[in-house]
Amino acid sequence: MVSVPRLVIAAPSSGSGKTTVATGLMALLAARGLAVSPHKVGPDYIDAGYHTLATGRPGRNLDAYLCGTELIGPLFAHGAAGCDVAVVEGVMGLYDGAAGQGELASTAQVAKLLRAPVVLVVDASSQSRSVAALVHGFASWDPQVRIGGVILNKVGSDRHEELLREALDESGVPVLGVLRRAAEIETPSRHLGLVPVAERRDDAVSVVRGLAERVRAGCDVEGLLRLARSAPPLEVEVWEALCAPDPAPRTTERPTVAVAGGAAFTFSYAEHAELLRAAGADVVVFDPLRDERLPAGTRGLVIGGGFPEVYAPELGANEPLRKAVAELARSGAPVAAECAGLLYLARSLDGAPMCGVLDADARMSERLTLGYREAVAVGDSVLAAAGTRLRGHEFHRTVLEPGAGAAPAWGLVRPARRVEGFVQRGVHASYLHTHWAAAPGMARRFVERCVA
Repeated sequence: MVSVPRLVIAAPSSGSGKTTVATGLMALLAARGLAVSPHKVGPDYIDAGYHTLATGRPGRNLDAYLCGTELIGPLFAHGAAGCDVAVVEGVMGLYDGAAGQGELASTAQVAKLLRAPVVLVVDASSQSRSVAALVHGFASWDPQVRIGGVILNKVGSDRHEELLREALDESGVPVLGVLRRAAEIETPSRHLGLVPVAERRDDAVSVVRGLAERVRAGCDVEGLLRLARSAPPLEVEVWEALCAPDPAPRTTERPTVAVAGGAAFTFSYAEHAELLRAAGADVVVFDPLRDERLPAGTRGLVIGGGFPEVYAPELGANEPLRKAVAELARSGAPVAAECAGLLYLARSLDGAPMCGVLDADARMSERLTLGYREAVAVGDSVLAAAGTRLRGHEFHRTVLEPGAGAAPAWGLVRPARRVEGFVQRGVHASYLHTHWAAAPGMARRFVERCVA
C-alpha cells in the first residue's frame, strides 16, 4: 500500500509549459524542505535530469510501453519510497500515447494507473473564452481521468487573465495558477530537445530557481498540495532490483562495471545502475571527455545515450581513452552501448576519430528517427539470448555507414521490419534505448559475463 501524495502535470499538447510547471513545482516544494519524488511519463531522459536538479533525487521515468503497465505502479512506489509528495510530468498531450495503440503509454493511462489527480497546463496565449471548451473537453473525454485543476500559462495581461477566469468559472475545474509570459527563463533547446543539465549545470541551477519562483508567484501551491493529498492509497508492490525474477547467483567477486557519464553521455535510467549492483557489480561512473583511463579493474563497460555529436572533436582528442575502450572490447569483455554509445564505438563520427571498435562511420543527418520499437534478439549476446523479445525507443539524427564483420543486434518487428545494431564478441551496440527494469535478466546476464 502506497499513500504518497501525488500529482500529474499534463497539458493539451507539447509546448504548453508542462516542464516549466513540473520542474518549478518540484524545486519549490524541495526548497520548503519536502522530500519530492520526481517522475517523467515516457522515455525522455532530459526532463528527468532537470527533475533531479530540482529535487536532489533521481528523476525516474514511467513508460508503460517500455516497461509494461504492470510495472508503472511498482516503479513509482520504488522511486517515491520515503517521500512527502510525488510530482509526475506528463508527455505530449494528455491523451497522446504510442502511435496506433490507443491510450498505451499516454499520460492519461499513467495517471489512471497511479490513481493520481491531473493538473492541466494550458497555453492560453491565443484564446480567451474558448479555454473553457478546451478544458471541458479534456475533463470529460475519459471519466476515469480526474482533472483537479488548471494552470494557465503565457497569459498576456490582467484583462486576459480576467477573461480566462470568467470562462473557466463555468467549467467546474478550478484555476490553480496563472503564469505570465517570461521568455527570459526559457530553457535552451537544440536538435533533440532541451539541452541536458550536465552540459549547463551552473546556468541550469539558475533556471530551475527561476522556474520555482514563477510557480511560487503564480500558483496556488497550497491548493496543489491539497489536490496531491487527495490521491487515494495505491495498492501495489514496491519494485526492488534485488527481487527481480531469477536473481543472480551469489558470488564473492564483484566485478567493476564502468558506466559512461559526463556531458556527452547523459541518457541513463536510474534503475540500470541499481540492477547492475543488485546483480553483483560495482558500478563506477567515468567521463569520456575528461578521463584518459577506464576505472581501475574494469571488467565490463556500459555506454548509454547522449550527445556525442556535440562533443565529437573532444571525444576524438581523448586518444588514450579511445584506445583503452578498444582494447577492452578486443579482449572480449562485455560492452553494452546504446545510441550515443554506438556512435562512440564506431570508427568515426562526423570525421572525428572514435574508438574504432565497430567497422562503421557515423554522421549527422537532417532526418529525425523517433519512435517506439518492438524488437527480437537476432542472436546470443552479452545482454540477451537469441529470440528474446522486448520493446525499445529510437531517438537520433545520425546515420551509420557500416562495413562487414558484425551480426545485427535486433530484428525490429514493429512498426517496420529491419535489422539493427551490432553484435561482435562481447560487444552489443544498438540505436535502441531499452529499460532494463522490463527485462532484469539483461543486467544479470551482463554481470555474469563480466565474472566469467
